[in-house]
Amino acid sequence: MKITSIRPWLIKSNASYWGEFLFVEVTTNEGVSGWGEITTTTRLANRALCTILRQIGVAVTGEDPARIEHLWHKIFRSFTYMGSRGAAVECVSAIDIALWDIRGKVLGKPIYELLGGPVRDEIALYTHPNQAKFTSKEAVVREILDIVESGHTALKFDPYPHQGRSADGTPREQRDGYLDGSMTRKDERKAAELTALIRETAGPDVDILIDAHGRFDVPTAIRLCRSLEEAGQIDWFEEPCPPESLSALKQVREKVSAAISWGERGHTKWDFVPVLENRLADYIMPDVTWTGGITELKKISALCEAYYIPVSPHDAAGPINVVAGAQVMMTVPNFYKLETSEWNLGKYDHLIDRPLDNSSGSLKLTSRPGLGIEMNRDYLHAYEIELG
Repeated sequence: MKITSIRPWLIKSNASYWGEFLFVEVTTNEGVSGWGEITTTTRLANRALCTILRQIGVAVTGEDPARIEHLWHKIFRSFTYMGSRGAAVECVSAIDIALWDIRGKVLGKPIYELLGGPVRDEIALYTHPNQAKFTSKEAVVREILDIVESGHTALKFDPYPHQGRSADGTPREQRDGYLDGSMTRKDERKAAELTALIRETAGPDVDILIDAHGRFDVPTAIRLCRSLEEAGQIDWFEEPCPPESLSALKQVREKVSAAISWGERGHTKWDFVPVLENRLADYIMPDVTWTGGITELKKISALCEAYYIPVSPHDAAGPINVVAGAQVMMTVPNFYKLETSEWNLGKYDHLIDRPLDNSSGSLKLTSRPGLGIEMNRDYLHAYEIELG
C-alpha cells in the first residue's frame, strides 16, 4: 500500500465557533483513506495550513502509510530550520491521525486496540456552556442546569469580558489579541459574580474549570485567580498567561491555590518536558490535532504518567478532534476528562456517518476500525471553501 495524496478539506460549518473546519484526508492506491483534522483559530492560519499540506503531500506520495513513526519524523524534521512548532507540527498532527485511521481500517481494529488496548470502557467528558445564551441570570441558570442534567460532572468557561473599546463596537482585545494583559476591576467583579452563580447552580459535586485563554500578565492573573477561588471554589485555572513564558506561569503558580492546567498550545513532547520537570501544572491538556497527533499524544501521556499528572485533552474543533483524543485516552491510565466544546454533540451529525454517543456525560467509542467514524463526503463537497 502506498500514499497517493494528502488532501485538505476546508469546510463551512455552523458547528464551528469560527465558521469552518479543516479536515485532512490521506488516500492510498488500495482505496483505503484516513481522516485527520487541524482546524486552527483563524481563517489566515487555516488557509496557510492548506498550502503546506499540499506540499507535504508531494513529499510523501509513494510512502508506506503503515510506517507511522517514520513519516512523523520525516515530516517534522523537514521543518526544523524554519521552526518545527506551530504550523509544521499541526500538519504532522492531522496526517498522523489519518495514518492511524488507515492502519486501524487495514487491520480491522479500532485505534485504541493498536495502542495497547483499553483500560476503561468509556471516556469521561467535561464540556462548555453556550455563553451566547448568558443574557440574564435566569438564562445562565438554565444553561448550567441543562449541562448538569445531561450527566456531565465538569464544565469549563471563560468568565472574563474582552477588554478595550474600538470604533466598530468589537472590543480591542477580541479584534487584535493580547496587548497588555490587564483587566478592569469592574470586569473582575463581573467574572466573580458569574462564577459564583454557576457554582451555586451546578452544586458542590461538579468541577468548575476556568479558562483564562492566556490573556493576562502575571499580577492580573494572580489577582483574578484568587478572586475566583473565593467566589466559586474553582477546580482549575487554565492558561493564566500567554504560553511563551514559563517563568510567568511559575510566578502565578507560586501565588495561587487553584490547580493549574496548561498545554493546548504546547507542541510535541519537548514543550511539555520543562513544564513537568519544573512542576508548573497540575493538569496537562494537549490538543491531539495540534501537538503531534495520536503518536505524540500517547508519548506525552506517558511522560505525565511518570509524574502522576493527569491528562485532559483539549478540544475546540470538530468530531475528529474528539474521537482521536478519545481513542488515545482509552489506553491512558492517568486520564482526567476529555473536553468537548458543547454538551450536545448533535451539532456534528451533518459531518459524520453516525452520531457520537455522549449520553450521561461520557463518550462511548465503538469497535469499528480506525477512528470509528467516516466523514460525510456529500456535505464536504457541497460546503468546501475554494482556495485560489
